[in-house]
Amino acid sequence: MSMHNPAHPGEILKELMIEPLGLSITDTARHLGVSRKTLSKLLNGRGAVTPEMALRLEMAFGKPNAAHWLRLQNAYDLWQTRQQSVSIHVTPIEGYAT
Repeated sequence: MSMHNPAHPGEILKELMIEPLGLSITDTARHLGVSRKTLSKLLNGRGAVTPEMALRLEMAFGKPNAAHWLRLQNAYDLWQTRQQSVSIHVTPIEGYAT
């Protein structure tokens, strides 16, 4: 069963981790070893959780692990792409496509 409009991982990071700890974007960026601009883009849904960022999040917060952050990003990206699937033109391969 597919998820309906999953939250962007940056939104989850902000609402469930950064805000409850009372961290500022500047402080969090410093802990992660990234620029404030990079973190801000992620938190505002304009950037993606890369494998490197996922590992940084795991190292800084402990849990969830890097694989979880990547799964969240993948679910978000796939849902967004499915919303635009009418513009993807593919010819099904006989005997394989359902």
